Amino acid sequence: MSLSRQDVEHIAHLARLKVSDDELDEYVDKLSRIIDLVAQLSSVNTDGVTPMAHPLDIGQRLRPDEVTESDQRELYQENAPDVVHGLYRVPKVIE
Repeated sequence: MSLSRQDVEHIAHLARLKVSDDELDEYVDKLSRIIDLVAQLSSVNTDGVTPMAHPLDIGQRLRPDEVTESDQRELYQENAPDVVHGLYRVPKVIE
């Protein structure tokens, strides 16, 4: 599938891009080649191919889910101007 000059102008307009006339022909060619490549990739038979999330067969190293800090909420809230039932109260900012 080949893009026309009008197609690229329309795409540029939708993307709010200003494309000069000198650049337009170059973009028509490059975008047409990209679309042709995607069409070529789409024609490949992928039946029986297992999708993968990563090309390498590795797992993600995760740290153990353990508490490493003590609860200091009371200490932090001592400096707050207004606290109710362990929650910080802030002024209403909706106009």
